[in-house]
Formats: sequence, C-alpha cells, structure tokens
Amino acid sequence: MQETLKETKQAKIGILTLSDRASAGIYEDLSGKAIKETLEEYLLTPFTCIYRVIADDFKAIEQNLQQLADEEQCDLIVTTGGTGPALRDVTPEATEAVCHKILPGFGELMRQVSLKYVPTAILSRQTAGIRNQCLIVNLPGKPKSIRECLDAVFPAIPYCLDLIGASYLETNENIIKTFRPKN
Repeated sequence: MQETLKETKQAKIGILTLSDRASAGIYEDLSGKAIKETLEEYLLTPFTCIYRVIADDFKAIEQNLQQLADEEQCDLIVTTGGTGPALRDVTPEATEAVCHKILPGFGELMRQVSLKYVPTAILSRQTAGIRNQCLIVNLPGKPKSIRECLDAVFPAIPYCLDLIGASYLETNENIIKTFRPKN
C-alpha cells in the first residue's frame, strides 16, 4: 500500500540557479532551463518544478535550500552555479550547512566525468546531501556540463529518493537508465 502512495504523490523538484549576473537580469539563466529540459526528458513521472534564480550569497542560498526542502517539500533540489574556486562561489558550503548527510560520491563522479572534457574540472566543488526527505545536488554552471553531470549521477537519484522516503521517480529508460535493486 505504501508503495502505491509513493507512486501517486506528485514529485516536487526545486531548481535553484546561483548567479549574481543572472539574478540581476544582466543575462538570461540558461543553466536552470537546461536542468528543467533535461529532467523533462528523463522523467516519465509528472513533477512540479519550483524554479528560482538568486545571487551567489551564502545566507540567501542557505535560506532558499531550507525553504525548498522544508516548506515547499521538494523531493529533489538541483542547484547550478557557485561551485568553483572564486570568492563568491559558496554553493557547496551552503549545501553542507543545511544537509544532515553529505553524499560525496556525487561530486566525485561529476568531476571524473567532467575531466574527460576539460582539465579545469578539478576546480569544481560540486557535492550532494540529504535534508530530511530531500536530496540536494549541486551542478556546475554551464549548460553543457549540466547534461554531462546529470547523465552521470541521475541513474542513482531515483533509488536514493526511495531510500529517504521521497516521491517515486520513474524514468524514460530510452533516455536514462536508472538502478534499483531487484527485490
């Protein structure tokens, strides 16, 4: 019975773009849109998207992550931007501050995949963690890198959500193959 309830609950996914310039309207946020388009390709499960663009500010990132997880009850939050070595890049620190558990394998895999394309991938500091029943995943800021990283880590995301009691996500296996252990 519980499995049926999980499958019928509409998933909520937060997309949080961290960019001083995009939040100021200096340029369009292509990264957040790239995440949404990729998720629409991957998922067969209907989902509600909560999309925000904010500045690279530690307190603002922390508050938005908490609000998306706790008040909006997102099952998954995907961030883009703020993962580099620059002074204003504080997304991983804000993520770690709000999470109860950190999942370093996500960042390790994303860096490994990105190194196939650019040697500067070693400068990236993406991470992931869990806050209550919400998985938070940091992605880089470039749309091309977003797809490469999501292709790498998304196969584990639906099962992670199962384990933490979040909404059930079914993917289009022709686009992205996910892993769930056989019972």
